[in-house]
Amino acid sequence: MLGQRFIGDGLRGNARIIINGVPGGDLGMFMSGPTCIIHGNAEHAPGNTMDSGMLVIHGSAGDAVAHSMRGGTVFVKNNIGYRGGIHMKQYEVEARPILVVGGTAHSFLGEYMAGGLVLVLGIGKEKAMTDRGIGSGIHGGEIIVRGEVDDYLLGVGAKKFKFTENDLERIAPIIKNFCEQFGYDPAEFLDTNYTRIGPASSRPFASKYVWE
Repeated sequence: MLGQRFIGDGLRGNARIIINGVPGGDLGMFMSGPTCIIHGNAEHAPGNTMDSGMLVIHGSAGDAVAHSMRGGTVFVKNNIGYRGGIHMKQYEVEARPILVVGGTAHSFLGEYMAGGLVLVLGIGKEKAMTDRGIGSGIHGGEIIVRGEVDDYLLGVGAKKFKFTENDLERIAPIIKNFCEQFGYDPAEFLDTNYTRIGPASSRPFASKYVWE
């Protein structure tokens, strides 16, 4: 399989798709329920506007991973490109999208996020994140990064928060699931050595268009 676009788009139910190779763009777009296992890399926007289900990518992925994702889970073993998690959104508690990146992500991770979780583990990296614009315009959801995140990497409207034992308890099942998919030992990641990033306000650009 090399480059076929739109695999699993709009697919519903309890299907299971196995891909050996590199699928094309918009893998799993509008997907609701199926599990898709990719033994290779993925191109741009896997999980675009996905409602539910799971993508497990045994490699790296391109730009705009989980673009506008509305539910379900995307696991990427290695790295992703630019604007991962852009426009992710959430409906109350039952529709919470999750993106977990084993390696690192490039600039503008979680841009304009309105809900959900982006987790970056930085496996094999000295620092999990070194690119700028993290959470630019974020107004909901959270970005959790393994280790420290330098202040200058934060985007407009993003703020760092203390990562607590309660936060660890919340994400521990996600970490364990991720590690199970890729054969990692979860014990390495079950501590409070994380930085949590969220919105400084619900209207990060209000000053740009509101006059008093």
